[in-house]
Amino acid sequence: MAPLTHTRLLKIAAPIVLSNATVPLLGAVDTGVVGQMGQAAPIGAVGVGAVVLVTLYWIFGFLRMGTSGLAAQAHGAGDLPERGAILMRALLVGALAGGAFILLQHWLFRAAFLIAPASPEVETLARQYLAIRIWGAPATIAAYAVTGWLIAVERTRGVLVLQLWINGVNIALDLWFVLGLGWGVPGVALATLIAEWTGLALGLWLCRDGVLPVWRAAWARLSDAAALRVMLVVNRDIMLRSVLLQASFTTFVFLGARQGDVTLAANQVLLQFLSITAYALDGFAFAAETLVGQAVGARARDAVRQAARMAMQWGLAGALLLGAAFGLAGPWIIDLMTTSPEVRATARDYLPWLVAAPVIGVFSWIYDGIFIGATLTAEMRRSMTAAVLCYGAALILLPPAFGNHGLWAALMVLNAARGIFMARLAGRAEAKAAG
Repeated sequence: MAPLTHTRLLKIAAPIVLSNATVPLLGAVDTGVVGQMGQAAPIGAVGVGAVVLVTLYWIFGFLRMGTSGLAAQAHGAGDLPERGAILMRALLVGALAGGAFILLQHWLFRAAFLIAPASPEVETLARQYLAIRIWGAPATIAAYAVTGWLIAVERTRGVLVLQLWINGVNIALDLWFVLGLGWGVPGVALATLIAEWTGLALGLWLCRDGVLPVWRAAWARLSDAAALRVMLVVNRDIMLRSVLLQASFTTFVFLGARQGDVTLAANQVLLQFLSITAYALDGFAFAAETLVGQAVGARARDAVRQAARMAMQWGLAGALLLGAAFGLAGPWIIDLMTTSPEVRATARDYLPWLVAAPVIGVFSWIYDGIFIGATLTAEMRRSMTAAVLCYGAALILLPPAFGNHGLWAALMVLNAARGIFMARLAGRAEAKAAG
């Protein structure tokens, strides 16, 4: 096992941070390109269609984390056939899930528009968009597995290359199909579809030298009952934890809507600060997944402790830097996101919560990486459940007394509680490495 150094950690983390920085760009280009058509309906159709697909694909987001933890442990143990088999099993899940979405598309889209109806014009265009994009479902879900595997074996530069390729192809084809050929909303969908499938092809090529030399042995292990059982349990726990987390943020948005339109808009602007924080600190959490997972696989207890400590140190440094940046540049960022004087003023009132948020939340984010690497997913799920109960109590007590400040305080309680509950169980990562 290679020595654990700060340089090694940063080589894992930095490409992830850069990769994440490209994610908002694609949505902005999609919106900007259809916005050149001079009509509101195409913008709404692309927005609605993208949200429907993101919601469907999000269900299988566990493949990224589950693959990362399991593959990192196999890598650390030097079990190359199992490392290859883990990727192959995850790719199979992606293919089956994507195929199911294609087969069920009529009913899925019908349900989506029943839940969130749109104008006839927007719905018609959105259905055209979805009818094309859904054929990329297997590629998109399988790409989660590829990304997780690349992170596990410390090939995060490959993750960056993959993200740049997908976004670059998508943007170039957006401009050609929509502005050059005039294909409108279907052109945006086709551009994304091509980017998804070519992205998966590139991702598989990036994984080739880690799988092809052992593919026969990996294939023989594909249906190993014990490994499949572990994969099922790990991914189940991650999915349940993610559902609880998403439900918590959805509840925050819904309760914020009760505070009035201006407060709702201000909260939405400030939530972008949380997104920036998550994207920036993800690199250190992913580094924790890789290094802790490999150390557990190698049965190196001291290395688990060292990897966790280093990831937490860098995460905390990044959180302090982000908090300071939000304190200094927060008002300017708010003004950049909205031109409404009322929303700007209201967002400034609650900005101190976002200055504190990175430092409060960093422990939960880094512990997520540690627990995923050690595949302590049941502990992660239980910690999230306990934190959500604390969050629920805070929502009952704080917003009625302090309004929107109470709502933001409750969200801080959620993240703080996650960190506290996971800290109490973090020693199990070292124990797992000890066997």
